[in-house]
Amino acid sequence: MIGLAVAWRLARAGRQVVVFERDRAGWGASRVAAGMIAPVAEAGFDDRDFVRFGRASRERYPSFVAELEADAGVPVPFEASGSMAVAVHRDDVEAMRRTYDYRVSVDLPVEWLDGTRAREIEPTLTPRVSAAMWIPTDGQVDTRTLLPALVRACKQRGVEIREGVNVEAVVLKGDAVAGVRTHEGEFHAGVVVVAAGAWSGTIGGLADDVAPPVRPVKGQIIRLKGLPGFALRHVVRAPRAYLLPKPDGSVVVGATQEEAGFDLAPTAGAMKDILSHAWEVVPSIYDLPFEGVEVGLRPASRDHRPVIGATRVRGLIMATGHFRHGISLAPATADAVCAGIVNGRFGDEVASFAPSRFA
Repeated sequence: MIGLAVAWRLARAGRQVVVFERDRAGWGASRVAAGMIAPVAEAGFDDRDFVRFGRASRERYPSFVAELEADAGVPVPFEASGSMAVAVHRDDVEAMRRTYDYRVSVDLPVEWLDGTRAREIEPTLTPRVSAAMWIPTDGQVDTRTLLPALVRACKQRGVEIREGVNVEAVVLKGDAVAGVRTHEGEFHAGVVVVAAGAWSGTIGGLADDVAPPVRPVKGQIIRLKGLPGFALRHVVRAPRAYLLPKPDGSVVVGATQEEAGFDLAPTAGAMKDILSHAWEVVPSIYDLPFEGVEVGLRPASRDHRPVIGATRVRGLIMATGHFRHGISLAPATADAVCAGIVNGRFGDEVASFAPSRFA
């Protein structure tokens, strides 16, 4: 998502862009992602730069999608009907009250609901839900259409996408980039953007203080088929699971967060836990047909914040480490990276995400 979005914005700015994709463009972890755009729901304590950046990206999403649809010539479903965090047990209610109070203290748009009011907004909730936090500005996008649309828009703007080409190393000449080395040979370029997701830290040719400290974090999700009469209206965030209704009637249920290296195997225990936690708040998923399991690798930095900006190597740019927020932060990241390359300077909005913080 990040690499394609950056490539597309650069091409729109008149730059000649080549994307090197180790597998198939648009078929990585981003396509597996649920597609939540939830900077308020996922706001952490005392990380206001991250929250500001996330909210700016959320505000950018409608125009981002409109421009993407114009270039790709295909619709990209995006909706902003809000999301709801719910709690059943007393400990979960108390934990949610703490997150709610923090959001109120920093003027984020949230509303506290009792169980009755929560079920009026989302009737599929179990009667056991005793409290909820309503977040009206959160939304979601359908990644199964978003990623192919980005590939199409890139090609329409003249981006060359080389699939099945693995970048082995960044090629340096003195203190500047000269291009990249792949198994097909070397390719020359004055600017190289590292946006290789969970594999960003495996690219060779970079000193330890330049290579991004990014590792894979495994995530497993389940897709269920909708049935007539099943009417989940909003994104529901339970304490240990989430549920997203999709435009085709399916429901995405997730997700695990596992330190398992580059392992992509689905596991029975993960499926059991995800379904149990989701069923606890929306019990009617019990009768939904099973569509499948998907596994992706999130790119996580050491502090779980994105790595965006220039490095001490001239022409080497980082756009990686977005962890669980790649879909949500893509518009703001792409705009910031494009502006940084075109203007020769990155803005204050990404200053706290600079790669130099790890040096």
